[in-house]
Amino acid sequence: MKKLYLGFLFTIGILSSFGQNYEFQEVINLESLPVISQDKTGTCWSFSTSSFLESEIIRLTGKKIDLSEMYQVRTTYPKKAENFVMRQGKAQFSEGGLSHDVINSAAVYGLVPISTYTGLSEDEKKHNHAELVAVLEAMVKTYVDNPGKQLSPKWKTAISKVLDTYLGEIPTEFTFEGKKYSPKSFMEMTKIKPSDYLTLTSFTHQPLYSNFILNIPDNFSNGSMYNLPLDEFIASIDYALEKGYTLALDCDVSEITFSAKYGIAFIPENKEDEKTGLGEIIIEKKITPSYRQQEFENYNTTDDHLMHIVGKVKDQKGNSYYKIKNSWGTDESRVKNGGFVYMSVPYMSLKAISVLLHKDGIDKTTKKNLGL
Repeated sequence: MKKLYLGFLFTIGILSSFGQNYEFQEVINLESLPVISQDKTGTCWSFSTSSFLESEIIRLTGKKIDLSEMYQVRTTYPKKAENFVMRQGKAQFSEGGLSHDVINSAAVYGLVPISTYTGLSEDEKKHNHAELVAVLEAMVKTYVDNPGKQLSPKWKTAISKVLDTYLGEIPTEFTFEGKKYSPKSFMEMTKIKPSDYLTLTSFTHQPLYSNFILNIPDNFSNGSMYNLPLDEFIASIDYALEKGYTLALDCDVSEITFSAKYGIAFIPENKEDEKTGLGEIIIEKKITPSYRQQEFENYNTTDDHLMHIVGKVKDQKGNSYYKIKNSWGTDESRVKNGGFVYMSVPYMSLKAISVLLHKDGIDKTTKKNLGL
């Protein structure tokens, strides 16, 4: 992967009522494909992780391949439906998911390019899953709320037919750059090996360096994560970026100090600086493992949104920020920095639920600690 260390200063287009601008120096900028929009869907998990895999393909092969986000959505929804129905409704059925759901899907169904599977009909230009979700939710609830009758063996076929209608049938063969592929052979061409990817997190309610299932609503597939001390978790993100590896990020974006409009995310030491920090550098809170755990357990930190970490920048006072590729488009009236958000280290320390990365992007000492 091409890694750029740029020595120039640029001024982010963040204007506030305080009349000051942040100035950032780009430190690490790893290659990724252009920012796009997930439109009116709750499928950030697929957009972010597909973007991550696109960067992995660049790193592994040098090829820039626009992957289909909706292919992973199409192949994952039946698993969500089965989880809900077989648990007799005692589970979540929603648009949400996590990065490992894309990896799990790729392991079984492979990958396809956007040119093969858009998830849009010929007359559609933007994704809008409101009707699809309403139909699927009504179906799975009907299968569960059917007292006195056996579950019909046709229900899985019915779910698949609805998905085919709204998103398109799963392709079995296609042509890409003049060659024929199946989704599995296409993934082999990209050099993506699903078994090479794992998830790191940091919480105190589980033993450090253990592998555990984090109980959050979107972890419907019971994916496991490796638990690190907080400082080692942050150091692992830094190490990966320094070595040329991007990371998929699961994060809380519900705070008013996470602003796509201003292109910044921070945790102020003083609450009165919540608005000030949108336009100027403020003193940020020191995040401890116990405070991070407290905010998670009291629901102040929640599993909201997935994005893609592609680099680092520094402000004019030397504070570091992560360059985060979002999936909310590039409309300058709604987002800044071309759709990227600059996230401070304190924000990452407090609000990052987990990160997914290639196992080779992990430091040897951390690998040893995790038994990898």
